[in-house]
Amino acid sequence: MTETTAATATTKKRRIADKLASFPAFSVLAVFAFSMSAKLNPPQREAIRHLDGPLLVLAGAGSGKTRVITHKIAYLIEECEVQPAHIAAITFTNKAAREMQERIARLMPGRSLQGLTISTFHSLGARMLRQEAKLCELKPGFSILDAGDCLGILGELMRNADKAQVRAAQGRISRWKNDLVDPEQALENAGEAIEAATARLYAEYERTLRAYQAVDFDDLIGLPVRLLDKAPEVLARWQGRLRHLLVDEYQDTNKCQYRMLKLLAGPRAAFTAVGDDDQSIYAWRGADVENLHLLQKDFPQLKVIKLEQNYRSTVRILQAANSLIAHNPKLFEKKLWSEHGHGDAIQVHACRDGEHEAELVVMKLQAHKFQQRTRFADYAILYRGNHQARAFEQQLRDNRIPYVMSGGQSFFDRAEIKDITCYLRLIANNDDDPAFIRAVTTPKRGIGAATIEALGRYAGQRRISLFAAAFEVGAESHVNVRQLAAAREFGVFINRMASRAAREPAGELLEELLKSLGYENWLFESCEPREAESKWANVRDFVGWLGRKGEEENKNLLELTQSVALISMLDKNDADADAVQLATLHAAKGLEFKHVFLVGIEEGLLPHRDAEAEGRIAEERRLMYVGITRAERSLHLSWCQRRKQGKEWRSCEPSRFIGEMGGDLKFLGGSKEDTPQDKAAGRARLAQFKALLSGDQSI
Repeated sequence: MTETTAATATTKKRRIADKLASFPAFSVLAVFAFSMSAKLNPPQREAIRHLDGPLLVLAGAGSGKTRVITHKIAYLIEECEVQPAHIAAITFTNKAAREMQERIARLMPGRSLQGLTISTFHSLGARMLRQEAKLCELKPGFSILDAGDCLGILGELMRNADKAQVRAAQGRISRWKNDLVDPEQALENAGEAIEAATARLYAEYERTLRAYQAVDFDDLIGLPVRLLDKAPEVLARWQGRLRHLLVDEYQDTNKCQYRMLKLLAGPRAAFTAVGDDDQSIYAWRGADVENLHLLQKDFPQLKVIKLEQNYRSTVRILQAANSLIAHNPKLFEKKLWSEHGHGDAIQVHACRDGEHEAELVVMKLQAHKFQQRTRFADYAILYRGNHQARAFEQQLRDNRIPYVMSGGQSFFDRAEIKDITCYLRLIANNDDDPAFIRAVTTPKRGIGAATIEALGRYAGQRRISLFAAAFEVGAESHVNVRQLAAAREFGVFINRMASRAAREPAGELLEELLKSLGYENWLFESCEPREAESKWANVRDFVGWLGRKGEEENKNLLELTQSVALISMLDKNDADADAVQLATLHAAKGLEFKHVFLVGIEEGLLPHRDAEAEGRIAEERRLMYVGITRAERSLHLSWCQRRKQGKEWRSCEPSRFIGEMGGDLKFLGGSKEDTPQDKAAGRARLAQFKALLSGDQSI
């Protein structure tokens, strides 16, 4: 830095400090020179104003962490005069990124935020790869393959393996990538024969991806990190662009993501990491809570600010959460507190079995709704594993209670959407062999498995893509003339669409694509009428959405295609639907509900028996903590005295976590079996209750 630049920076910093000193400390306007409706507590204000070096904000559940990030962005832009293009806020989900964008827009109405980066780690990595594609030996139109595509590639490479073995290999390769271990290192460090075989498979898998000019999700972070590590000029360029970094849910970062943060932050280290070590529950997918330790080690000047005031839950719920999590070893001590009052007692229900548990929970939910005049959307039933949902779904359906499930099939995983997406991928990148295979055979055009196999053998000899092989003269000696003509006709059509994709509106081109494919007719010829109607409606929805997105973001079809792989269409679910939420504890993280039923809280389920065997009780305790802190007003726990496992019944014990929640719990139910008289009385009470509900127009 030159003396002049340093002097300018010092003067600017002094001017900002003078401004801050002239503002009353208690006022929101003291922090920003523009009107804001949200009130900030002292630790939040301190986190927003801290600019001198790296900052870790330990944000407890419900403590307003998103508010800190959005207000800090506004502060940087409005008060510190930082250009939006020099700020990047990184989240873990598209939903969180969109919420952040909406909040910032409300904070600064009418203010241009052009260039501001609010994205997931994967979206940021994709942007870096697109701009640095040549240095990564990729073309800008590279394909992003989803987990299903990658599983298919590995399945082809492991011809005699069953699906479980292929999935195991996929998981191992993913972990290697997240740990920045390349195939050569994996093979060198391999211990057992099976690990060495997987390492060799890893190398073959990587060669296949590069031949397809494609990347998987792990590459979206791994490849940019490797580039930043080996190319100082690229590193300097990106450090100059992204001068202020804000990372949400920091405790969920893996080794590769932490390396990206460290490289981008550079010696200036102008970053704010916001997270909660007590909510680190994703070790099974690579998240490493050790990254909190690394921050202190790698950035000795790190400042730590704790957000302990909870704006969500009652005192009773927070006391139980604090008591539970105190049993875990701590890097940073913190204790949540609230001004929401003591609240209702936490109830613990002992149930006979899984069926009884589902009946009890649904009946209590109905009764509570009737008494409190609440909405169904105010309630959540949370569990450790998806297999627990079936009994609750059945009870909810029997009682005509609407419900939604988190973690259902992604919109993009539907066959009809993947069909159209493959055409888009091929238009953007004709080296994408998986997309070529699906597109050239859907709808069917006289090209079958035998043709693909023959063309594949020739392409393999020539080390080129299937698309390119179809146009070579040499292919004529390997592939039937009539079928090769059909493949070439298809290729000409794709090339024509590709030449127009860069300059014509995406919506218009998509409509023409559907018409040319005859996709609607093919659906109705190959499916039952009702199924075809549903599939075609999904296609229309998808194409309409892409067309609107192209107009709103001024993107052509080629630019939209890569975005498609990074956007979760689960966000299309109607958030305003009045329905009970069913979700696993992992899927519920980041959500909140007025009333929560935590079910199956017993040894073997939570903590899970595998976690106990593998010494991962601390993470299971954090998972329970996440479940407790989803509740705002009331919390109900339930456990079963016995559960059916296959055809056998096994006895169950209440989870140790219930005992660790402290003494302020209300225990209901017992070990005795109901007598026939008890059952009859219960049925009579339920019938009476349903009669009352039938007159409740709010249900």
